[in-house]
Amino acid sequence: HIRVTLCRHVHVKMADEAVCVGPAPTSKSYLNMDAIMNAVKQTGAQAVHPGYGFLSENKEFAKRLAAEGVTFIGPDTHAIQAMGDKIESKLIAKAAKVNTIPGFDGVVKDAEEAVKIAGEIGYPVMIKASAGGGGKGMRISWNDEETREGFRFSSQEAASSFGDDRLLIEKFIDNPRHIEIQVLADKHGNALWLNERECSIQRRNQKVVEEAPSTFLDPDTRRAMGEQAVSLAKAVKYSSAGTVEFLVDSQKNFYFLEMNTRLQVEHPITECITGLDLVHQMIRIAKGYKLQQKQSDIPINGWAIESRVYAEDPYKSFGLPSIGRLSQYQEPLNLPNVRVDSGIQEGSDISIYYDPMISKLVTYGKTREEALKKMEEALDNYVIRGVTHNIPLLREIIVHPRFVSGDISTKFLPEVYPDGFKGHMLTAGERRELLATAAALYVAAQLRSQKFLGDLRVSIVPAESRQWELCVELDKGVHMLGVSRAGNNYTVEIDGEKVEVSGEWNLASALLPITINGKHRNLQCLLRTAAGEITLQYLGTSFKLRVLSKLAAYLSKHMPEKIPEDTSSILRSPMPGSVVAVSVKPGDNVAEGQEICVIEAMKMQNSMTAAKTAKVKSVHCKAGDTVGEGDLLVELE
Repeated sequence: HIRVTLCRHVHVKMADEAVCVGPAPTSKSYLNMDAIMNAVKQTGAQAVHPGYGFLSENKEFAKRLAAEGVTFIGPDTHAIQAMGDKIESKLIAKAAKVNTIPGFDGVVKDAEEAVKIAGEIGYPVMIKASAGGGGKGMRISWNDEETREGFRFSSQEAASSFGDDRLLIEKFIDNPRHIEIQVLADKHGNALWLNERECSIQRRNQKVVEEAPSTFLDPDTRRAMGEQAVSLAKAVKYSSAGTVEFLVDSQKNFYFLEMNTRLQVEHPITECITGLDLVHQMIRIAKGYKLQQKQSDIPINGWAIESRVYAEDPYKSFGLPSIGRLSQYQEPLNLPNVRVDSGIQEGSDISIYYDPMISKLVTYGKTREEALKKMEEALDNYVIRGVTHNIPLLREIIVHPRFVSGDISTKFLPEVYPDGFKGHMLTAGERRELLATAAALYVAAQLRSQKFLGDLRVSIVPAESRQWELCVELDKGVHMLGVSRAGNNYTVEIDGEKVEVSGEWNLASALLPITINGKHRNLQCLLRTAAGEITLQYLGTSFKLRVLSKLAAYLSKHMPEKIPEDTSSILRSPMPGSVVAVSVKPGDNVAEGQEICVIEAMKMQNSMTAAKTAKVKSVHCKAGDTVGEGDLLVELE
């Protein structure tokens, strides 16, 4: 009998019983222990599985459950405390003969002490929250000034996310891989390592794409990492599922990073390659059963890849949160070997109160190549409307030559996209495919509009045309196209080249499966207007096109153009969130790059800076305000 203490969404539909634990802000609901304890008493629950976040690594919550005689499906409070504190966990890891990163083992008192310690360790250094996780309260510093600023931001983020502003400093391993080992231990002293997960593709220290196994590890390194992870688990008498995270350098030296005393978001890829259900194992262990497997029973069968699908704008810092309602939502579950773990459905709201993750999209194959091909197909078949999402970025990562060859590190995104992510860059052949598809779609829509219930709307309409001359605009380029049709097949001539496009042309469907020059492609038509505007999602990226007849194209030259706004004089919020601090007032002089205000979204603090040196004309926000994406914050003269 499963009960959930959450409001609305998919898990509520699946549960036998659901309890609302409060309003949307997390401090009044998911972090409100009193409300959750009341739900436990109200339902007579015998055990609580805490999920991934919120109270899943909170020792006080585990203690309160124990006091009520309720089982916490996770490790005991000693292990949570020991591993949850990054300073204590490092000391325990050292004692357990686990490789650790050089650093300062105490709590840093203030910004000046942080500068002193950083100088002793040697730059670059990582400043991070002792009680932290999920990339929050974490900054990399390359000089004294960045250390002071990083100390301020990290302590504020740590206080708001974890209620604990203690920080520590350690050497930053430049260009590492982030590889973690899944461990499973029972209450009888048995512990296993369930292979690794490669989690190097990250933005802002948060994972984006994960895979199991890693292309980088050889059997000896894998075993050494697994054995160290198990010895750490045994050192804290760990029971349940847990993850030991390591940084691995180019020479395959690995260093303990931290231990997550909970189920990880990316656990499905381990389940795919080992055949073990980790949540099932956690429940068995919590009940007191022994592990049924030995280390020799743990296989690596095939390859699994997970893409974290977020409601984020990937064109802004590789993903700034987006909010909205899912007006259309269709998971690619019709494909074999595809798993989608999500908690939302069509009509759900993505709000500013929680992590912007929509789902975990997992594909599995006998080989890595097969799993990657399946991921391409799954991303192309995933329909998400109503919120901005990161499928364009995910789709680009998985086909990038560096990723395909396994040449990755935690710096992959900034190295591959030094000027930020710009979407898919079309080759000449792909441009022709896209133009031809838009032209064929336009003609198919024109022909449909002439019919009603399968017959022509007006009986005196001349015989159906079989040839069209069209003008298609894409990225400020204008292309003249000739289109001819035979049934559902279109031949499009572009710059002397012929492109054959065929398909069912179901204009009501979100998906547009077509064949272009014998190649199967899955596109999505995101927008189609009477003015000839067509937005197509092609190879993951959205492209805006305009298709006009020859006459309409000639007449459109006489239309006035809209003058774009001068963005250097205004500062707009790049995402929805709340204003934490405003550093300027009208009349102040600001330098280019100077901090104007700080916006917090999904518990991450973002510094908004001036685009030019100028005087502040007006300030349209104050600390505590809630702002939406595009809201005006500050105007400069």
